[in-house]
Amino acid sequence: MPAATGAKIANRTLTVIVTTGDGDCYGEGGNHFIHAIRRNPDITVIVHDNQVYGLTKGQASPTTEKGYVTKVQTKGVTLEPFRPLEIGLSLGCGFVARGFASDIDHLADLIVQGVRHTGFSLIDVLQPCVSFNRLNTQAWYKERVYKVDSEANYNPADFISAFGKAREWGDRIPLGVIYRKEKPSYEELSGLSELDPLIEYEANTEEFEKALKKFI
Repeated sequence: MPAATGAKIANRTLTVIVTTGDGDCYGEGGNHFIHAIRRNPDITVIVHDNQVYGLTKGQASPTTEKGYVTKVQTKGVTLEPFRPLEIGLSLGCGFVARGFASDIDHLADLIVQGVRHTGFSLIDVLQPCVSFNRLNTQAWYKERVYKVDSEANYNPADFISAFGKAREWGDRIPLGVIYRKEKPSYEELSGLSELDPLIEYEANTEEFEKALKKFI
């Protein structure tokens, strides 16, 4: 996420998309995740959320269900799971969505909407791990997921309603754009949008050498 933010700052004409996982984004990279939302750079973050560390043999990730037994958590996970949608909303994220890996057309549409949104866009993707997660399977999800846009009265601009949807988990799991609000991006707030992109500046090696010498 820091590299993606830097790329957008250096060349704001780029469409910047981050693909990451629940362990990488919400665990090791949790600090980057939190402060990227606060800065609100114009990037889209797609999180492949399979609720385990799939690349390191299936130990619990931040989003693993409480009580789930793994080879490491032999007596079951004791911690409450990380709730990415609730965290995103509480930090003021302007675009919060959830997709399901098995519903490709719906997920693709969410990604398009996230890219078109100005500012930080979070798309949490429910993605079964067929190797290690024996609970959150495709069948388990298909019995529970539903689309919020199928509800005639749902308004993704209503923060209170959005937070209520973000908290739903268990028998019913909402998919779609949970919350959307336009607000100034980091590029706009910092004044960068009024300047030429950094990538277009000619390098001044003489000034760089002078600055470098101050630190030697």
